[in-house]
Amino acid sequence: MQFEEFSREQLPSLVRFAAVLTGDRELAQDVVQDALVRAHQGWRRVAAADRPDLYMRKMVVNGYVGWRRRWYQRSVRPTADVTRFREPTAPDPAHRIADADQLTGLLEGLSRAQKASIVLRFYEDRDDDEIAAVLGCAPGTVRSHISRGLSSLRVQLKEGKECV
Repeated sequence: MQFEEFSREQLPSLVRFAAVLTGDRELAQDVVQDALVRAHQGWRRVAAADRPDLYMRKMVVNGYVGWRRRWYQRSVRPTADVTRFREPTAPDPAHRIADADQLTGLLEGLSRAQKASIVLRFYEDRDDDEIAAVLGCAPGTVRSHISRGLSSLRVQLKEGKECV
C-alpha cells in the first residue's frame, strides 16, 4: 500500500482518536499531521510493520506525549479586536460540547497511560495486545492501566465531580 492511499484511509480515524486523546480537535489535527509527516519520511519502516494502523496510533500517542513535554514552545498572541468574539457565529452546540467537556474533564484526572489505554479500548475497540503494541508495554500492564483508570473514573463520577 502506498503512503497516500494509507493516509487517506486512516486520516479520519486517526483524527478522531487523537481528538479523544487530547480533548482538543485542533491539537488532534496538529498531532496527526506531525505523525503523518514522520510516517511519510519513514514510510518503509511504517509499511513494513505488522499493523501499520497500530504503528500510526503509537506515533500519535508519542506525538501527544511529546507535545505535552514541549508546552513551553507554544506562544499566545493577543488580538486587538475582541469584539468579534462577543457574538456567536454558529448555532450553539451546547449539549454536544457539554458532553465532550465532561468526558475531557473526567479523562484529565487519569495518567497519560491510563487515558491512552481507555481511549484505545473503548473508543477504538482495540484488544490488549494491540494497545500494548501502541503503548510499548506488556498486555498485563494495559489491563492494569484500564482497571486503575476505570476505578478512578468511577470514583470521580460517584463524587459527582463537576468537570470544566
